[in-house]
Amino acid sequence: MTSSNLTRGAATWALLSLAVGSFGIGMTEFVVMGLLPNIAHDLLPSLWATNSEDAIAQAGWLISLYALGVVVGAPTIAGAVARYPRHRVMIGLALALTIFNALTFLAPTFEWVAASRFLAGLPHGAYFGIGALVAADVLGPGMRAKGVAFVLTGLTVANVVGVPLGTFLGQQVGWRSAFMVVAAIFASATILITFFVPEHPGDPSRTMRAELKVFGIGQVWLALGVGAIGFGGFFAVYSYIAPLVTDVAGSPAWVVPIVLVIMGLGMTVGNLVGGHLADVDLKRTLVGGLMVLALVLALLAATAQWIWTLGFFVFATGFVASALSPTIQTRLMDVAQDNQSIAAALNHSALNIGNSLGALLGGVVIAAGWGFRAPAWVGVVLAAAGLALAVASLLAERRRALVAA
Repeated sequence: MTSSNLTRGAATWALLSLAVGSFGIGMTEFVVMGLLPNIAHDLLPSLWATNSEDAIAQAGWLISLYALGVVVGAPTIAGAVARYPRHRVMIGLALALTIFNALTFLAPTFEWVAASRFLAGLPHGAYFGIGALVAADVLGPGMRAKGVAFVLTGLTVANVVGVPLGTFLGQQVGWRSAFMVVAAIFASATILITFFVPEHPGDPSRTMRAELKVFGIGQVWLALGVGAIGFGGFFAVYSYIAPLVTDVAGSPAWVVPIVLVIMGLGMTVGNLVGGHLADVDLKRTLVGGLMVLALVLALLAATAQWIWTLGFFVFATGFVASALSPTIQTRLMDVAQDNQSIAAALNHSALNIGNSLGALLGGVVIAAGWGFRAPAWVGVVLAAAGLALAVASLLAERRRALVAA
């Protein structure tokens, strides 16, 4: 059975199968952030003994390396497999995610863990990009942003359930246990996709050379810049959420998973709202979302010493950032013309450049002695820069339309 003639029940199972994989991706990407102190203590004991802040900042490289893997893997894998049947590609990607996350669980040293995190990031963007195309086809025309949002739902639900539970499990049993669970989730996703995602043909005409023409479109670069820089503001905060809770707000370590649940709830609601708003008015959602993100991050930085206000603005940060995610991806697909496979994947390259940038700059200001509140102010600057790029993109598009008229 092909995706064009699925029954309602079969379509639901197909979408849920894809969402299990996106749940695993959400968990593997974000659980590191709540376990940075544990990882630093275990893998960098000498540095931890002399300066725990430096050890946490160095452990933050694991976040950046995963993001780098996404940046490298998304366009290369999506471009290389565009011609192949998409359901088979999704099986291969889920299997690769299983293997590489098992390596993180087994890796003996910081260097080997770092290498495994880079490898685990490689299939990330292609999984979401090609999965979004499959989901959009299952849902039918006129629901592109909702299709994108559905695939991302697994990621956001992971931040409500998987990341907090993984963080708690990692704190109690050891951080490696979280990645054992992640590998099991990806193994389950591989089996589900094999049985429930229908045949979905690729496009034999889409060669790597043809797909790479997307990089010759100026608006694509602006859209990527919006995602990479603007979304970096979110990751600057999320990457160091654990010390923000314990050191700035003065709460015990067991509060960290609770704050992660709050963040995940905001992300889940924001993702669903963002998919709807993007279908209604994408441009206003993009500009307005980045403005609100900058404001929310500023308020979070200013009030982080109180756990209640920290919790409120963490929820707001997750809400606004996730509302922007399907919006940015749909904008990228709009400007990419007929290069849909690579465009859908490139969004995750952009977001993970933001992940890497936010984690890196957050670590820099922490290592400089500016404290754990400083990454939130870095986030304000990045969100404002993303807003400037979005406005520039829309103004250039408007000028082009006026000239053409």
